[in-house]
Amino acid sequence: MSKNREIGDIFDTMADILDLLEDNPFRIRAYRNAARNIRELTVNIEDIVNRDELTKIPGIGKDLGDKISEFIQTGKINDYDKLKKKVPEGLVELLGIQGLGPKTLSKLNKELGIKNLDDLERALEGKKILTIHGMGEKKVEDIKRGIELLKHSGERMPLGIALPLAEEIIFEISKIPGTEGTIAAGSLRRMRETVGDIDILTMAKNGEEIIKAFTNLSPVKEVLAAGDTKGSVILENGTQIDLRVVEQESYGAALLYFTGSKAHNIKLRTIALEKGLKINEYGAFRDKEKIAGKKEEEIYKTLELPWIPPEIREDKGEIEAALDSRLPNLIELEDIRGDLHMHSKWSDGKVTIEEMAQKAKGLGYEYIAMTDHSPSSRIARGLSVERLYEKKKEVEELNKKIKGIKIFMGSEVDIKSDGSLDYPDEVLKDLDIVIASVHSGFKMDRESMTRRIVKALQNPFVHALVHPTGRLIGEREAFEVDMDEVIKTAKSLGKALEVNSYYLRLDLNDINVRKVTQVGVKLVISTDAHLPDQLGMMRLGVSTARRGWAEKKDVVNAMDLKGLSKWLKEVRKE
Repeated sequence: MSKNREIGDIFDTMADILDLLEDNPFRIRAYRNAARNIRELTVNIEDIVNRDELTKIPGIGKDLGDKISEFIQTGKINDYDKLKKKVPEGLVELLGIQGLGPKTLSKLNKELGIKNLDDLERALEGKKILTIHGMGEKKVEDIKRGIELLKHSGERMPLGIALPLAEEIIFEISKIPGTEGTIAAGSLRRMRETVGDIDILTMAKNGEEIIKAFTNLSPVKEVLAAGDTKGSVILENGTQIDLRVVEQESYGAALLYFTGSKAHNIKLRTIALEKGLKINEYGAFRDKEKIAGKKEEEIYKTLELPWIPPEIREDKGEIEAALDSRLPNLIELEDIRGDLHMHSKWSDGKVTIEEMAQKAKGLGYEYIAMTDHSPSSRIARGLSVERLYEKKKEVEELNKKIKGIKIFMGSEVDIKSDGSLDYPDEVLKDLDIVIASVHSGFKMDRESMTRRIVKALQNPFVHALVHPTGRLIGEREAFEVDMDEVIKTAKSLGKALEVNSYYLRLDLNDINVRKVTQVGVKLVISTDAHLPDQLGMMRLGVSTARRGWAEKKDVVNAMDLKGLSKWLKEVRKE
């Protein structure tokens, strides 16, 4: 997928340069949207040789299609090379500094000759920069702090780290007298797989007092800003938290605005303008009359739209679906009836099968599947055939002992490099459920990996492919595989693909979930839990599935016990 990333990065850089040049904002937005859509493609863009096919990618018209074709054929884009000559090398990188916008940066370049970070840091230590219009001592300090934040900022946080952290802060803010409806906004509310800064919104009248109390919370290391309605802090772990305090009459409008995405909000504002309305973070207005603002639903209603779930507010067809009454009825955490991928002490889990079962029962589940590893996973203490049958006996005994939950005997079976499975068929047929996965050979070429996975799915005893792309967020990229071919195979055989809820996996991702649900392939949302508490990660997988527009009918483990038992047999043609 390197070409996808390269072209996406080029288009983003072109947008940055155009921003510095104060070019047409619609043109800038077109490049940014194209960059995002290209990065999210599940196929290599160089495999799309027909230019007409390129223009079917959302946001790609003839002009951008020509640029993509030029890059694939020549390795460069002439317009990009020309554009780069219009600004000094190193200037674009400075746009990543908080508090330094393109207009200010352009002014600093023209009047002080600033071309890179070294130039900027030297200028900030002198007096001449204060002669620039709009540059006071506070602005200088803000830019200095922004430089430090840029230097020390790490990768975006995985959702599974950001969410509990935000919930802790929200709990503390909720204890401040006078606050109501404290909630996360931004990419966290949309449940993106990674999160940068955490945005929080609360409703209150005494904004200045609330912000003061917020900046004095115990986890706060540094206060970046503390105004009447907004506070920004850095926590001990380096995370930035922004709190906005709004009044009741604007709460819904502010929540909608600060949840985003930017593209979703722009589309809503466009619809509002067409209706002679204006919407912003304070409300919906007809001329100067405020007609809505207390609730998100009110804002959508003024636009003749139903409320749209935050997870799908990405301008990927949700507004058009809402206009046509085609919004999906998204899967809910409460719809999940069991977990079909977990591990015990038999392999690399940390507790017994019984402990996992009791935890699942406490969550209200009807069933679980104990899917310890197969022999090839030596590091995970994979089970020999003999140990597998010993475990099977224990499962049978526990099913007699524990009432109110069914334990399915299963295995997470390694897919070998040639596509064969780690247990022979005569062993696989004795298991209630077989989930197959790749744990080695991640650097295989795309064609070989695809062939390997397709062959595994063709085994009559396999029910599902789990963590289908092998990625670990921030640690390991997905392996190369033709996901379209995998999905096609799964559909033809009635097999399921997993949304692995482990916080560093979330695999399938939301993009692939959308492709799966569009063609009617079933999903399994499971946790891959190795400890009882990890069963709680189910909400991350459900959120990822929701971002991919998955509904209850799409998810195998949203079936009741009777329905699941029937499905397990149907897959094997029993």
